[in-house]
Amino acid sequence: VMNWEDEGYLISKKKFRENANIINVFTNKYGRMHGIVYGGNSRKIRNFLQISNKIFIFYNVKNENKIGYFKTELVEPIAPKFFNDKKRTAALLSLTSLLNVLLPESQPYKSLYKSLSELIKNFNNNNWSLLYIYWELNLIRELGFDPNLNNFKVDLNKDEKIFNLEVDNVKYQVPNFLITNNITLEINDHLLKLGLIFTRTLMMNKFFIPNNLRYPKSRIILENYFN
Repeated sequence: VMNWEDEGYLISKKKFRENANIINVFTNKYGRMHGIVYGGNSRKIRNFLQISNKIFIFYNVKNENKIGYFKTELVEPIAPKFFNDKKRTAALLSLTSLLNVLLPESQPYKSLYKSLSELIKNFNNNNWSLLYIYWELNLIRELGFDPNLNNFKVDLNKDEKIFNLEVDNVKYQVPNFLITNNITLEINDHLLKLGLIFTRTLMMNKFFIPNNLRYPKSRIILENYFN
């Protein structure tokens, strides 16, 4: 029997039988884990099993080859805070979908977990979308690919808003803030969109296309909010 308890963010759920759910959680100590929540469709549990909510999990499995069971408790409601904000809701759905698709099962990613907690803590800030792009870049690095943006020789004295760079023989347009890390610059929606296009294209080229994975619709919806 393998039992543990940990906190984590709910990153996916689907109905399982009459009154249960299979959920995926991104936990602090164990990484992405999936299990069955019995009673998951009861009003009490359904109310807090919302994507991106932070929950406490008790995990129990009797046989390593079988799916385990979760008992869950709410730690912090994240999703309801942003129900009236379509852009931030799209970002929460986007990041949870990316984690759900890209993270291998039961491998800890403690620094990624920490950076996710930081991002969510700052979701009320005006510059949350900028922080979101940095978080995606961090996700790409954590999954094993570092574009080494600070190694590019660019003339920072020029007031360039966009740099054309080549990473592994692929050309990208990269907004200056991702290279200079100067976030005091004036960063408009157009530059934010370029940042999102850059991280999306990197993820596509490095993870989604080679592994034949489906790109999350929620991430495309998020990008379309910026123009």
